[in-house]
Formats: sequence, structure tokens, C-alpha cells
Amino acid sequence: MNLLARREHSQQELYRKLLNKGFEAVEINPVLSVLSAEGLQSDERFIEAFINSRLQRGIGPVKIGVELQQRGVAEALVKDYLDERDPQWTQSAIEVRHKRFGPSQPHDFKERAKQMRFLQYRGFTMPQIQRAVGEEID
Repeated sequence: MNLLARREHSQQELYRKLLNKGFEAVEINPVLSVLSAEGLQSDERFIEAFINSRLQRGIGPVKIGVELQQRGVAEALVKDYLDERDPQWTQSAIEVRHKRFGPSQPHDFKERAKQMRFLQYRGFTMPQIQRAVGEEID
């Protein structure tokens, strides 16, 4: 309960943390089932909180998806909550680019490539990046 009191955790994260603290798997699984059944632990709630947290930091959907899968969240759940076509991601990419490089568009190829690499590292898709740097999309 102390772990859940601080922040939301995925079921797999809780399992790993409890295993590392010395609990046996046969003890952990029933407890996690009870926590989930009582609504005290929810992978869906964890995903929502995680996405909002990363979105506030200017992280894109690709990187968020990878981080969620590393935390043991089922890929199907990740796809349900992360729609890369959502316009909020493009808007976020634009805001991140403005914050880092200012509002003016890149003036040459070298600057455009630098900004695109930065946004790609942040986890945005190529269409989102192209819109953020002002390129025409086919």
C-alpha cells in the first residue's frame, strides 16, 4: 500500500518491486489480484497518469509507448490509450520545438535537421516532426 500511496504503479511494476523486497511470487500474486479487484491498483489509471506526466514534460507518443511497455503494461492497453494520430501530439511537438528553439522556423537544412533529431529523440513521429518544423507533408 505504501508504494501505491506515492503514485500509480502498473501491476508488473508492483510485482517486480515486491519481488525485490524479498516477497515470494506465491504471496505477491494473490495480493495484486485483490488490489486490482478492489480498484486500488489499475493499469488503466497508471497509463493515464503516466501519459499525462510525460506529456507535461514534452515527451512524444513513441517514447511514451516504449516506456510503458518497459514497465510491463500490455501492448494492447498502450495502443488503446496512445493514439499517435491525435492532434494533441502535433501540438505538443510544436510547443516543445518552440520552447527549445524559439518560434521562428529553421532557416537552413542543418538547423532543420538538428530540430528534427531533437524531436525524434523526444519520441515524436515523423509526421508530427514535419509539421512542427514547418515542412510540407505529402
